[in-house]
Amino acid sequence: MKPSTPVKDLAAQWISARRLYPIYFELAREFAIEVKTCAELEGGVEAPGKEAVEQARQWLEQMDSQVQVHQLRQFLQTNALVTQETLLHLVQHFVAKTEKSDAVRDKVDFLLVQYFSQIAPTGINDSEVDLAYVARAMEAVLGQVDLKPPVWLNALDRVLDAARKCRSLDELLHGGILEQGRKAKGLAGELFYLPVALVAFTRFGYLMRRVFFRLMLGDLNIILDGLTELEDKGVQTIDCRRAQFSAQEPILRLRMICQSWKVMFQAEYSSGSPLRMLVDLKASVEHALGRGKSAEGAGKAKAATSAKPPLAVAKPAAPAKAATAGPKPPLAKAAAAPASGAGVPGTKLASNSGGPQVGLKPGAKPAARPSAAPEFEVSSEPGWDAESGSPRK
Repeated sequence: MKPSTPVKDLAAQWISARRLYPIYFELAREFAIEVKTCAELEGGVEAPGKEAVEQARQWLEQMDSQVQVHQLRQFLQTNALVTQETLLHLVQHFVAKTEKSDAVRDKVDFLLVQYFSQIAPTGINDSEVDLAYVARAMEAVLGQVDLKPPVWLNALDRVLDAARKCRSLDELLHGGILEQGRKAKGLAGELFYLPVALVAFTRFGYLMRRVFFRLMLGDLNIILDGLTELEDKGVQTIDCRRAQFSAQEPILRLRMICQSWKVMFQAEYSSGSPLRMLVDLKASVEHALGRGKSAEGAGKAKAATSAKPPLAVAKPAAPAKAATAGPKPPLAKAAAAPASGAGVPGTKLASNSGGPQVGLKPGAKPAARPSAAPEFEVSSEPGWDAESGSPRK
């Protein structure tokens, strides 16, 4: 009589569970998630029976249902235990899931982008990050992918084009661009899990991180320059109530907050409130400098622009079987360029990118990078979502 579950499958499930258990247990401890230990996994058995494997599977399922995507995001970007190998195991775990809920999709989306961010060279140019590049970098997770994207994925290109035209975080936040990106992901449905779609959304999210990061650094430096100008005029406090600070907030304290925000947003960008505080603080500084009316006028003009019809996001149709792609171009080597935050006019704060890395080569395993994210992804939490499109090369 044949067993209901092949022995090889049981062994693979057990190996995966043992890899994930210490990460999940630490995650539960950090966020005070009430979950009992798994005796089977605690014991470190090498060759367990079917019942033990089932208990381990149920334990992981319980954790998956309790851990929210913003918790997973914060943990993976700040905890020292997280390595590139850890990310790979988590990506493989979630991509293999048969459940296709929105929560699972959002975790897959984040994990793919986070994994690619870890293995992509720091100095790579946006133009080098085409579908072929991302597909080859993600072969450990997705295998070889036929690169013939369906037409509906073109919506991602249009969203990123619009994002790149934004000149401030405020414009990105309130211009309807993020909603269009979120809509594209939602309309994909189960087609989101097509290998070529996973590659496209990975590229999409990665490039959007870079747009967001550049805009955030630009706004922070505008604030810091404004604070310096106010100090030169002898001003010591300003009214920052619109940014949830006091009516007489010391400039010295605001400067310290801005310096710390560059680090904080690497973990807490999933919350809409800190981002709006940054936008509102910039408005407060400009008002204190006597630029409030001009800023208000610009806001009205922007509101009129945003009233125009939004970017069209076509609902994807079931695509025909993808044709075999032609020869894959070699992965681009990292250009001798600065980190993603550099190269932006007026940008003075540098990103914590962890330094340059060697470009990816066929068959070569990319070097690990620090667990702190070099760029940012805006969360899919209510009120702030970072989705991004990207023009193909």
